[in-house]
Amino acid sequence: MPGAPAPYDAVVLAGGGARRLGGADKPGLRVGGRTLLDRVLAACAGARTTVVVAAPRPTVRPVRWAREEPSGGGPVAALAAGLRFTAAAHTVVLSADLPFLQQATVQRLLTALRDTGADGALLTDADGREQPLVAAYRTAALRRELTALAATPDGLSGLPLRRLTGALRLTRVPDAQASFDCDTWDDIAHARAHIREHGHVLDEWISAVKNELGIDLDVDTGALLDLARDAAHGVARPAAPLTTFLVGYAAAQGLGGPEAVAEATRKAAALALRWAEESDGGTEENSGGPSAPDAG
Repeated sequence: MPGAPAPYDAVVLAGGGARRLGGADKPGLRVGGRTLLDRVLAACAGARTTVVVAAPRPTVRPVRWAREEPSGGGPVAALAAGLRFTAAAHTVVLSADLPFLQQATVQRLLTALRDTGADGALLTDADGREQPLVAAYRTAALRRELTALAATPDGLSGLPLRRLTGALRLTRVPDAQASFDCDTWDDIAHARAHIREHGHVLDEWISAVKNELGIDLDVDTGALLDLARDAAHGVARPAAPLTTFLVGYAAAQGLGGPEAVAEATRKAAALALRWAEESDGGTEENSGGPSAPDAG
């Protein structure tokens, strides 16, 4: 589509020693019931090919695995290893410890890359620091600079990322939350507490459930919550979860998407209101039922 970001591949760097975490398996640590790696993989789910540079492990979706040479050779060597399996003109490069990264942020980076004509678009954190592992790059530019670095006597092993990004034309996208990474146990604790705050917990929970069940479906959660409320108040409290389950089951039986859920929700909500009117002493005549004058 005109104006839409180009197709992209993703390289996720999930190695490293996690020294500030005492050598813990950082990509496998859970925030909101999901591993950090799976949260990042959900954010780049739109990639044509996703390469994870690390030892293979179970993940929420299929990926391609790669390893840097030598093992533990650092981020530049790891990026070069992952890039060997990509083919798209744009590559999103991510670390595996970003608990708040969303698909919308990835799209913002790709849009900035397209609109500015730069070699790369990267996030900056709350202090304005560049985050080269939360970025979208032109694949040709990465390959050009990696080839140049590999030809030096020291090669790629052990090189800091600034040796690579310093030669690129970059545009910066401020985002304090999406750029937050987990380097310490305090960071992990902060991330776990943040997603349980009132403004985030419901969206986080719904995302976690959809990932756990393998569902990719956007529905009107407000309408479902209203339905649950009407069923609880108009019928009985246990009717709320049972009704929403039946709505989902009905939509699934019809092999429908969000529209099928919305229609089933509308029907069940109307039924709950009719039920409530009867309990309040209402009649079909004053509730718009079949015998009402305007019912046709």
